[in-house]
This record gives sequence, structure tokens and C-alpha cells, in this order.
Amino acid sequence: MQDALFPDDEEPSSGNHGRPGRLFAKFPTSAEGDVVARLADPKHLALARALPALARLGTSSWSFPGWRDLVWDGDYTKSRLAKNGLGAYAQHPLFRTVSLDRAFYRPLTTAQYAAYAAQVGDDFRFVVKAPALVTDASLRGGNGQALEPNPAFLDAEIAVEQFVHPALKGLGAKLGALVFQISPLPRSAQNRMPDLLQRLATMLHGLPDVASVAPDAVVAVEVRDTTWLTAEFAGVLKAANATYCLGLHAKLPGINEQLPMLRALWPGPLVCRWNLNRLHGERGYDDAVLRYQPFDQLVDADLPTRLTLAKIIHATTQGGQRVYVTVNNKAEGSAPLSVEALAKAVRALAEPWRND
Repeated sequence: MQDALFPDDEEPSSGNHGRPGRLFAKFPTSAEGDVVARLADPKHLALARALPALARLGTSSWSFPGWRDLVWDGDYTKSRLAKNGLGAYAQHPLFRTVSLDRAFYRPLTTAQYAAYAAQVGDDFRFVVKAPALVTDASLRGGNGQALEPNPAFLDAEIAVEQFVHPALKGLGAKLGALVFQISPLPRSAQNRMPDLLQRLATMLHGLPDVASVAPDAVVAVEVRDTTWLTAEFAGVLKAANATYCLGLHAKLPGINEQLPMLRALWPGPLVCRWNLNRLHGERGYDDAVLRYQPFDQLVDADLPTRLTLAKIIHATTQGGQRVYVTVNNKAEGSAPLSVEALAKAVRALAEPWRND
């Protein structure tokens, strides 16, 4: 990506890049088992219409009872939200995508993907994480400890059979991004990066043409080790028509330090997963959960990351490329509020005359 696209201090440009004519779902009627969406805020409707049509924002999963009055109208258990909450989630004007994180822990079936697709409208797109079965170099015990090497790591045949084909068949045109999040590598693996890059290249070239089924779909690779962040890695992705998933996580350098990877792959789509506030360190998920529950307010606002990400979204859509950004509660304290704040920052770049 050229430096001119993502300068350190970009001057916003004007122009109408909104989504003309988008229709929002009606407020649902309540029935047994249903989750009722909070009535759309007119300010959210206006903000959603002002965003670039190519930009899709959302959260990592949706089963959070603490989102009452932000997303849900009423009190619901986590299990009920997990089973019945997606339809209500998708009615939020700012949510046009979601990350299916559960797919990482166990491969989902075509029927499971199809059930998710049936709960959302035609304009919605899913970001789906590949199962650890193919993205973790180690087989792990119940406590997460690495036990032995994983023979299925980056195996193309298994990736297609257990992940790509079920997701394509079940989600169809509602598939947005297939994300291969490669887990932290054991030290022994980090010492043989050329072999791993070749293995990754073989897997990526063995995937089917997802765009032939889902025109908006992209393949992205997210990592957890800085040893991946090289020109050779970017070359592997580019040759396979894949992209880098901008992973905002304490295990990686900050967003500005990752920009060279995006520039190396430009022009191309943006896939970003804003996972964890860097205040919590590499093992900070548990600390963040304790600090941020019930995830109903911004606790640790990360303005530098948010504003830089907004600039990247703006520049990417200005270049005619698709954007998928999903935000975790552990990024700032409340994913819905982070999405709203990010959306306002993106709009401010497109409409710098606005004061609200």
C-alpha cells in the first residue's frame, strides 16, 4: 500500500460515500424464544447511512447479556442470546457483519452455517474464523498447554473439507471473510519460518475460488507472532490472492507498526479484528473480562488506535476496496460502543464539516 494512502496525518476528503437506499429491518414482534432488538436510534440510522457502502463494521460474537439497552430490549441469558440473538443483533443499523468466533474451537457444519445465514438479511456478511484444527501448530490439552505437533496444521485438504466448503455451502453469498488466525507458534516452529511460509502458500493455493460463490468474500490470514511480519509473508499472501488480517492484539506491534503489511498488499480489501486493548499485555484476556464486564461502557478508550483505524477504513473504501472490521469487548470495554465511536470517526473523515 502506498504511503500516500495511509500517511501519519491524513487530511480528510469530502464526498458522499454513504449507502443510498438501504432499508433497515422492522422492529420484531416478541414470541417465545425470540430476542427483541432495541428500537433503532435515529442517530444510529443517520450514522449508518453516512458510512461508506464498502465498509462493514460489527462485533466479535453477540451473546452478551450486558448489551441490554445497547443492542437488546430486555434481559436475556447468554445461552438464549447465542441461540436466538443473531437476528436481533443484525437489526442494529451499524452492524453489517459479525465474527463467528465459535468456529475456531470446533468446525461448524453446513447446516449450522445455514442456520446463521437464515437469521440475517441479504445485506449482512459473516467473518468466519478457521478452526484451530488447521491453524494451531500444536495439539493442546484441556488447559491450553501444547502437547505435541499438530499434523493437520495448515493442511489444505482438511481446511477445505472442515472449513471452506461448509462455510461456502451454508452461508453462500452472505460469506464475507474467511480468517485463518494462526495461533502462537512454539519456539521450535518459529525457527523454521521458510518451511511454514511454504506450507501456508500450499494451503492457500489449495483453497477453492470463494468469490465464485460469495462475490464479497475474501481470504485473510491473522497471526500472533511478529516473526510472520516479513516481506516474504506478504509475498505469499499476494501470490495467493489473500490478504493480511490486521490483528489488534497485545501479542503484536501496534496498528501503526503493522501498516507496512497493508501497504505491501495494496490495492486490496481490509480485514481487521480489533481484539484486545494493549493495556492488558499478552495474557490479558482474563484481566480484560474482569475489568470490562458486563461490557456496557467504554472503560479504556484507545483513541490512537481508533483514529488510525478510521483513517485506514476511509482510505481503503476511497480506493474502492471492501472493508470488514469486527471489534471485541476487550478492545475498549464494550464492542457496540466501540463500533459506534469508530463509525463516527470514519464519518468525520468523509464529512469533516460535521460537529456532532
